Amino acid sequence: MRPVLRRLPVLALAAAIAAHAGTVPPPASPTQAASSTLHGVTVNDPYRWLENPQDPAVQAWIKAQNDHTEAVLAAMPYGKAMTERVQQLAITSTTRSSPLLAGGTLFYMQETPPQPQPQLMAQAWPDGKARVLVDLNAGDGNIAITGYWPSPSGRYLAYGTAEGGSELTTLHVLDVTTGKVLSDALPYAGGGTTPQGVAWDADEHGFTYVRFPLPPAGTEVQQFDATLVHHVIGQASTADDVVFGKDYSKVAEYRLLTSPGAKQLAVLANVGDGGPAEVYLREGTHWNKVLGDDANVRVANWVGQRLLVTSFADAPRGKVLAIDAQGKVSTVVPQRDGALQDVEPIANGFLVTRSWGPDWWVEQYDSQGQFVRRVPLPSHGIGVEGIAAEQGQDRALITYGGWTLPSRWADYDAKTGNLRTVFEVKPAADYSKVAVQRIDGVSKDGTKIPVTVLSMPGVTPNGQRPTILYSYGGYDIPITPHFIGPELVWLERGGVLAFANIRGGNDYGQDWHAQGQKLHKQNVFDDFHAAALALFDTHWTDRQHLGILGGSNGGLLMGASLVQHPGDYRAVVSMVGIYDVIRHETDFANGAYNVSEFGTVSDPAQFKATLAYSPLQNVQPHTAYPAVLMTTGANDPRVAPWQSRKFTASLQTATTSDQPILLLTRMNAGHGIGAPFSQRVGNTAIMLTFFAQELGLNAK
Repeated sequence: MRPVLRRLPVLALAAAIAAHAGTVPPPASPTQAASSTLHGVTVNDPYRWLENPQDPAVQAWIKAQNDHTEAVLAAMPYGKAMTERVQQLAITSTTRSSPLLAGGTLFYMQETPPQPQPQLMAQAWPDGKARVLVDLNAGDGNIAITGYWPSPSGRYLAYGTAEGGSELTTLHVLDVTTGKVLSDALPYAGGGTTPQGVAWDADEHGFTYVRFPLPPAGTEVQQFDATLVHHVIGQASTADDVVFGKDYSKVAEYRLLTSPGAKQLAVLANVGDGGPAEVYLREGTHWNKVLGDDANVRVANWVGQRLLVTSFADAPRGKVLAIDAQGKVSTVVPQRDGALQDVEPIANGFLVTRSWGPDWWVEQYDSQGQFVRRVPLPSHGIGVEGIAAEQGQDRALITYGGWTLPSRWADYDAKTGNLRTVFEVKPAADYSKVAVQRIDGVSKDGTKIPVTVLSMPGVTPNGQRPTILYSYGGYDIPITPHFIGPELVWLERGGVLAFANIRGGNDYGQDWHAQGQKLHKQNVFDDFHAAALALFDTHWTDRQHLGILGGSNGGLLMGASLVQHPGDYRAVVSMVGIYDVIRHETDFANGAYNVSEFGTVSDPAQFKATLAYSPLQNVQPHTAYPAVLMTTGANDPRVAPWQSRKFTASLQTATTSDQPILLLTRMNAGHGIGAPFSQRVGNTAIMLTFFAQELGLNAK
């Protein structure tokens, strides 16, 4: 006889369904004998069969896991209310991002929610009428603009597109004056494993761009051995010739920088991700290497006909070097307070962006590197998103936002120091009452870790606040104050959000980054645990009400955190994460690019350190693991979807708790780059619904 549930009150019914769904076992994950032997150590890999997405058994497993996950999520009683509020908060006014100035024209991306993808816009700066150049919203929203590069006068625009989250870019050329897209279509122009890049010629008849080797007909492109090739407008892409990078590196990455008027071209060349760049200047058809990777260069920009670079050699917070047309190098700004993040031209000098932990600011310097002033931005709680400027112009467009401040653009006058807001996003709710506090954790080696805590008025530490802790910890990427947007729903219902500035990013400079790399990667996980302990010690929350959140490299952080301290977290949401670090390097294209960050398992010491933290290899049988929701995209070029499949299967088999271990695979998605609006909103709603269920948030 079936149980009679219809007489239960609605909320009791929903709770009963949710409780039942949490105890429904997940689909079975058979094991098959497989292993690797490195440095005399055998590493068993019983779920290696899940690596092959073409195997019908793997396809059936993915579907069964999706069906199970969707059923469990659908039974969570407050999912509908959370989703509706997330959707409401996501519908802001029109947003703008990624501004660039060229020839007196401002180019930028513009999105009006719930528009699937941003439009590419142009307007004469500062007071011209905006017009749409490229709009990809006619279809299903799965084709995204991956980047754009105006010619020196602003007459032409090269832009890249990719489909289904793959990031593999095809370049197109637009005549800005007429709005006509030319016949040029250049495939395999970077994306995913290596960044795109374009540098226009001074005469605007062509440009240099990043490209993978053209694959033989009928075969897929291999995303290695990228070079720089030159294209003449109207010419077939097969005729484009290699001009730089042949045999440079299998995992080459390039950043192309042209001086005003495209008179000079510089290339910052990297071997893999997250490492220092070598600096090359073009002289005719010859390339001169003016700085090697020992200079530890991270970013650069032209100021007049001098290339300014940020160097961290013997300067962990960074110094600014100038390289003249002859390749002579001199120091323009020695190391000062604050970690260097960026340098941009303005007037006859330049602007420098700095950070120190969660605090960001911008400074102005004259052409000789003498300090002029600090730009009057808010002192705390904001991150600088970018600066659009042209050499010789007295004004620059500074874009910034903060925890409670949607993105805004400010026109900065270098002569007077005045800062005037010229564009701001209107949010769908009042964020002004959100309280922002800072606490400190202390990592295992004594390093102090700042944690920013967000809550609503009246939500004070009581030891049991449902709390979500986020961080990243890698690739030189800092934790920057950013607008919380739809996550306000968490605060509205009495929850707490926390963000930790752990090592691996460059929040405090390159030492902070290096201390979270390679043999020192365990510091990242210790820092994050210290942030969690700080939330306990300050009585914001406890182990039964703390959830942790991360993605990509932050997904590795989630995996390591939950296997190292399974009793300290009640719920985990991990997106597109790396969990089998050993196989990531040896059996996935982007893994080879990541050696500069993780080190190589071919080195015995690095293999030992990696094996000690790699989440998959450290899942312990008969262990009570927390509730886990993992998400991945079938077209992800940065982290293999099988990473999530193998880790899910291992946790589901090992756990002794009744908490769900769930995996959601999106079949027409990738790493999240270029995801349509509905997918982004849906991901946020699912994440918050899961945490609300598991952490006991009042989600009404």
